[in-house]
Amino acid sequence: MRLTSERLDLLIAAVRKILPLQAPADVLLRQFFKDRPQLGQNDRSAVAETVFGVLRHRFFLEALTGKGTARELVLAYLTRFQGMNLRELTPFIRESESKWIPQIKAAKLEEQPLFVQAELPEWLVEKLQASCSNEEILRIGQALQQPAPLDVRVNSLLAKREEVIAALEQEGIEAQPTPFSPVGIRLTGKPSINRSALFLSGKIEVQDEGSQILGFLLAPKRGEMVVDFCAGAGGKTLLLGALMHSRGRLYAFDVSEKRLSNLKPRLKRSGLSNVHPQHIDSERDSKLKRLAGKIDRVLVDAPCSGLGTLRRNPDLKWRQSPESISELQEKQIAILTAAAKLLKPGGRLVYATCSPLHEENQQIIESFLTNHPQFSILNCGELLAQQKINLPDAGKFLQLSPLHHNTDGFFAAVLEYSKTEPEN
Repeated sequence: MRLTSERLDLLIAAVRKILPLQAPADVLLRQFFKDRPQLGQNDRSAVAETVFGVLRHRFFLEALTGKGTARELVLAYLTRFQGMNLRELTPFIRESESKWIPQIKAAKLEEQPLFVQAELPEWLVEKLQASCSNEEILRIGQALQQPAPLDVRVNSLLAKREEVIAALEQEGIEAQPTPFSPVGIRLTGKPSINRSALFLSGKIEVQDEGSQILGFLLAPKRGEMVVDFCAGAGGKTLLLGALMHSRGRLYAFDVSEKRLSNLKPRLKRSGLSNVHPQHIDSERDSKLKRLAGKIDRVLVDAPCSGLGTLRRNPDLKWRQSPESISELQEKQIAILTAAAKLLKPGGRLVYATCSPLHEENQQIIESFLTNHPQFSILNCGELLAQQKINLPDAGKFLQLSPLHHNTDGFFAAVLEYSKTEPEN
C-alpha cells in the first residue's frame, strides 16, 4: 500500500466511522463510500483492507495501544500487519508516535492472553473451551483471521463444472474445483465475477462451498414439494431448485421482504421455474399452516450468531454476546418446531447454522428430539457418501470449519419424520 498524508487521513476516518459498530461493518463501509463518491478504486481497496484488517486483529492492536484511538489503531495495523517501518511512516506521524511504533513491531503475540492470540472475545473462548483444547482454539482463531476464498456454484441446470472452469480461464480467471461440493469452483484472488458473462447468464452464483453442501444433505428430488424455510436472498434456494431439475414446487419463505427482493434478479438469471418466494410475518404465518403435513423436504438455515463467518464478518465478535445467544436459542427452537410441522411422514428436515456453538446446534436438536420422539436423526456422513461427497470427519452431524475444510463454519443435522404423532 502506498501511503500519503491524504490516504492516512482517509483510513483513520474510515476506522473511526466503523468502530462503534452501531450497524454491520459492511453496511457502514458502503455508507462511508457513498458519502465520498470521488474515491477511486485504489483508495476504496485500501480503506476496505484496513478496516477489515483492524477488525480481524483488533484485540491484539488494542492490547498494543492500550485500547487506542482510531489513529493509533491504524498506525499499529500498518506497522504490524502491513509491514511498514518507521522510515516509511515518519513523514506522516507525530514525534510522540515515532517512539512507540518500534515497540509495536517488536511486541510478541505469544505473550498475550489466549483470547488476544486467537482474536476471539473472552466469553467465546470460554464457551469453546467446553469442547476444544486451548491449542485448538488458537488454531481456530488463526484460521478465522484469514480472508475467505471466493467460491462460486455452477448452476447444473445450465452448465457443467468443467465447461465453466474452461470459460473462466478464457476470461483470465484462475479457477479449480472445490474439494467437496460437486458443483463448486474456487477462484484465485478476488475477481469481479459479477461482470462475467457466466454470472450474467445465470451459469454461476457466488456461494461458499459449505453452504453448497447443505443442499446435498437435503437432496431434494424432481417432482417433490420442498421448503427453504429461512431463504434470505436465496443462494441455497437456487441450488435446491437446480437439484430438483426445476420440477416440483419449491417455496422460499423469509420474514424479510428486502432479502426476498434480492432473490428476484438471481431467480430470473437461474432459469428456474419451480421457485415460489413468499414473505411470511413469522414462523406462525397462516401461509405455513396451509402446507402442514404436505412437504417432502425442509431446509432450516436458522438465524444464528454467524460466528462461523468471522473471516467475512469480523465485526460479529463485538455484535454478539452471551445474552444474544440465549435470545437466538429461543428463536431457533421455535423455527425448527414450526418447520417440522410441514413435513409428511418419511419427510426430511435439515437444520443448519453458521455457528460453532453447541448452544445453537446440538442443544437445539437434543431439545427438539426430547419433545418430538417421532423424529429420528440420519447420519450426515452416510447421506453425503451416497452422493459421492467424501467428508471423512462427517458423522451424525456435519461440522464444517475454516480450519479443517476452508469453508465457513457450518453445523447441520438431518432429521426424518418417521411416524405420525400419536392421537390424544
